[in-house]
Amino acid sequence: MAIKITEDCINCGACEPECPNTAIYEASYEWKYSDGTSLKGDINLLSGQSVNADQDQEAVSDEYYFIVTDKCTECKGFHDEPQCAAVCPVDCCVPDEDNVESEELLLNKQSFMHDESN
Repeated sequence: MAIKITEDCINCGACEPECPNTAIYEASYEWKYSDGTSLKGDINLLSGQSVNADQDQEAVSDEYYFIVTDKCTECKGFHDEPQCAAVCPVDCCVPDEDNVESEELLLNKQSFMHDESN
């Protein structure tokens, strides 16, 4: 499953540079699928949704750091554990029970986002 940041976040920013998918953003920050990935232009996400990877997306939270579920792979393909959770001083990076994904799907998502042929 993806990781989420809870309202206990103290906005320290320790998690953001640790994310290999650039899936973590500061509160109120507009984000792009192309940020930190090889995605560009019009793409079809693994969910089937069509988006433009270079288009700004609305911030998920305007109060604390947030993780973009579509970009979170729990660090699969990079690390043995989610790096955001490993560095969080208040343990607010937790599994997102609303977004349960298999290891296979997480690895497919990682491969999709970092495939240079996109």
